[in-house]
Amino acid sequence: MITSNPFAELTALIPPYIMQAYVVLMVLLVIGGTLLDVIHKKSAKYFFENAQKAKQAAKREVGAGEKIGLAVSTVANEVLTSGEFDNPERRVSHLFTMYGFVIFAVTTAVLIFSLPAAETGASTLVPLLWHLGALMLCIGGYWFWFKIRVDVSAEGHRWYEVSRADLFIVSLIVMATFALIWSILQSAGGGVFTSVALVLFIAAATTLFSTVLWSKFAHMFFKPAAAYQKRITKADGSRENLPDDYTLTDPDVQAKFPDIPEYMGENPPNMGLGIKREAPHHY
Repeated sequence: MITSNPFAELTALIPPYIMQAYVVLMVLLVIGGTLLDVIHKKSAKYFFENAQKAKQAAKREVGAGEKIGLAVSTVANEVLTSGEFDNPERRVSHLFTMYGFVIFAVTTAVLIFSLPAAETGASTLVPLLWHLGALMLCIGGYWFWFKIRVDVSAEGHRWYEVSRADLFIVSLIVMATFALIWSILQSAGGGVFTSVALVLFIAAATTLFSTVLWSKFAHMFFKPAAAYQKRITKADGSRENLPDDYTLTDPDVQAKFPDIPEYMGENPPNMGLGIKREAPHHY
């Protein structure tokens, strides 16, 4: 089952060009939704104006070589490994979801655009990756939904409470779940439940890619740019108008701020009972 193209048998009901046109339509919906999101939220305008303010407040000029290094660091840390998450559970869940989605989306396009193809001559690697991507989506998505999102102490949500903000993750989970169910039932001989699973798979996918304007889908495009700009502001000294980041144990810093030693140590005076508060652990 996991080494055969699940869309091959579907060609008996839906011509390959219809499936290919559907994939193209979903790509266009994502592009259009992202552009509308940029216009509606004015995020591009804000990002440009914020970059200009940071440039005017810069204390030093960042060279081209350093910018390339910062870009590489951004890709390696924030994009490829989600290093911005301090919560290890959130980070692992995000990585499963992110890579699962990328693998699933790419292999879906490859499988559909390779039709029609003889089953004997088709690659078994791509279908295997398709099923693996869907499984990774389920692991990361359900982990987030039932373990991380349902953090009653932090936000007071129950697993069954769904809002418009959950549109992205819900449609993502439903799409991956019914993609796997459809493939399993189809390999077992088909039937009415196979058709139901296929309809729910397509409906969830359509919802995911057609609601970019109202979901967090566009966030994945803005996140790398924002992370890169943040690194630039640290490098040029503008720091987004935040105060300098001092090392409190530095003698020069203590000389500049003589009261620092009074607030250091395990039991610093004048800090009140707040110093004994619960350590922050909610994402």
